[in-house]
Amino acid sequence: MSRRLAYVVISVVFANYLGNAFSYVLQAGATPVRIATSLACLITIGFLQLGVFSRPGSDLRSGRAYLALGVMAGLVYVPFSFFPNAWHGMPGFLAGSALLVLPGRVRWFVFAAVALSNGLIRAQYVDDPAQLAYYVVSAMVAGMVVYGLSRLPSLVKQLETARSELADLAVSQERLRFARDLHDLLGFSLSAITLKVELAIRMLGTQTERATRELVEILGIARDALADVRAVASSYRELSLSDEIESARSVLTAAGVRATIEADRLDLSPRSRTVLATVLREGVTNLLRHSEATRCTITISGTDRLASIDIVNDGAPAEAGAERGSGLTNLATRATAIGGSLLAQTASGGGYRLHAEVPVDPAPEKPAKPPRFAGPLIATRFAQVLLTAVVIGYAAMAMTLVTYYPIGVAGIEAAAAGIVGTVALVLGVVVRPHLRLSLPLRAGVLAGLAVCVYVPPLVFGNPYLAGVPGFLAGAGVLLLPRLAGWIAFFSVVVLQGTIYSLLGENTVAIFYAVIATTNHGLVLYALTRLRSMVNQLHEAREELATAAVTQERLRFARDLHDLLGYSLSAITLKSELTHRLATIDPDRARQELTEVLEISRQALADVRSVALSYRELSFDEETQSAQALLSAADIDVTVRIDACDQLPTEVKVTLATVLREGVTNLLRHSKAEHCEIVLSSSRHLVTMDITNDGIPSIERKSRDGSGIGNLTTRVRALGGDLQAGLTPEHTYRLRAEIPLPLN
Repeated sequence: MSRRLAYVVISVVFANYLGNAFSYVLQAGATPVRIATSLACLITIGFLQLGVFSRPGSDLRSGRAYLALGVMAGLVYVPFSFFPNAWHGMPGFLAGSALLVLPGRVRWFVFAAVALSNGLIRAQYVDDPAQLAYYVVSAMVAGMVVYGLSRLPSLVKQLETARSELADLAVSQERLRFARDLHDLLGFSLSAITLKVELAIRMLGTQTERATRELVEILGIARDALADVRAVASSYRELSLSDEIESARSVLTAAGVRATIEADRLDLSPRSRTVLATVLREGVTNLLRHSEATRCTITISGTDRLASIDIVNDGAPAEAGAERGSGLTNLATRATAIGGSLLAQTASGGGYRLHAEVPVDPAPEKPAKPPRFAGPLIATRFAQVLLTAVVIGYAAMAMTLVTYYPIGVAGIEAAAAGIVGTVALVLGVVVRPHLRLSLPLRAGVLAGLAVCVYVPPLVFGNPYLAGVPGFLAGAGVLLLPRLAGWIAFFSVVVLQGTIYSLLGENTVAIFYAVIATTNHGLVLYALTRLRSMVNQLHEAREELATAAVTQERLRFARDLHDLLGYSLSAITLKSELTHRLATIDPDRARQELTEVLEISRQALADVRSVALSYRELSFDEETQSAQALLSAADIDVTVRIDACDQLPTEVKVTLATVLREGVTNLLRHSKAEHCEIVLSSSRHLVTMDITNDGIPSIERKSRDGSGIGNLTTRVRALGGDLQAGLTPEHTYRLRAEIPLPLN
């Protein structure tokens, strides 16, 4: 919207400049050759300005831009010899284009030189200093208008890009947070599951009772991990320090590590308790992963102000390798965030020590400050300076006219007071972005402007302050409601033309009065509105970054649900099956535990892949896994799969995800005895059906969760459709249809 507004205003203002020049050509003597030549030059100037210099995305440091600037210089200076009175407004285009194209200080030198050259050229035809000053100032103001109106749309586009960069930065921060939570919460659970499964496999057949206890603990850990998945996907989870102490004791004992745990009863805030519990989790996880420790001492103590945890083990200092990962960095970040500290070092005797201190009651968490970007601030200052310079420039042009036309000392003083009053009201009230005025006050400001604009020229007979009423026109649009504002704008423009007509001015003068008023009003309105838009874009960065973070959070939640939810459900199911088989069929139980071990290792890999960004599922692997899982649940499964090697990767990944979710829902919510998985593909469409004879409540339960919604989002992203519900045969069917791209 901002760019469209800029294009409309630019087109109107530039067309008025060019139209005014053409009116002077007609006044000087309208022969066909002069008309055709001047039109060709003016249209080319307009084309270069709009098509090259003012177009966002143009490379203004390219050879094409320099060539266009050279052509513009020729079109500005050569016609001066043929149209001296008509062409004095054209140097403004060259001055503004030079600011756009030339680098560094050179552009300002050329800008000043072009403005001065306008006065020098006009000095051949007029000798009044005030009039010559008018031509110099008018070229400078026109150059700033051309530069500003051409530059601001590009700045708005740059700000839109900056907003995206800020959102991306916020998303990156959100990814880091998710990665940290995944590592801290799920890494521990999956490592513990892997360890206990290995232990249970060794004990099956020889220490069946001990193996059964380990299976019970595996089930508990798997269920807690499922809760952790939901907690991480939601946002934040408070850990129980006492639960973590018992979990650490159990895991260390299962690993054959002699553990000594001493813990004082501490009254900790939830944040401090969660940090200490997280340090305990990470310390035990690192010990199991990277150390060959046989003894571990854990001490949790505190005072009224500080609480600390010490984890010391006699493992080799292979812990240093863990520092290459993100675990200790995550812990240090968590501890520092609440005013604590973390120390990890090799202890005496070849052991390893992890020590953390946190305040018992940390200071309230301050809201995170949004990332800042220099672009919007620079653009805002630029817009403010430019607007102020243009308003003062227009006032200076009017002042030169006051001194040029003889109206007497009193008339000059009154006109000067009117101009100063107009500028003061415009800069002090009209263009102030944060100034909130009631409608009566705004009407009062407009009435004051009307007095400053109309009283001096009407009383003292100087109608040539033609541009000053444009301030009143622009202020009307800015201060009044939209429809009333534009009615006021055009009323002021028409009134100015009427005043010139009543004073007996010729057609060219009347046309000049209308054009000058229109341009002044549009420039004031455009620069003020565009500056406000820049401010709005600057202020909107937080909202957009928040929206991007929300989208990233939803993506993580979806991936957690699709990948880890499946794996943990499979671990739970197979652990329950193994628990039943442990005493009656140890060999089958051992086989199931071996699969649990493989699934838990894959789940650990999934944790890393989700934290990083994205994981491509293998449809073939998911098909084999689904068959094994359904068979383990005593469900008769039939699989018919067409060749899918030629399917696009994103289609296969989506189908694999649908298969995972369909099988997971079946196992969670259904008492099915038979399941049929069918994949068929044609040249234009691929269809997958997962049908089972489970009870109808599966439909209601699947809608309660987020699985079907996630799948629908994924399938529709590829232009497909997902349907889930009962069939006429009283079975439940999940169908995904995805169109295939044409080769």
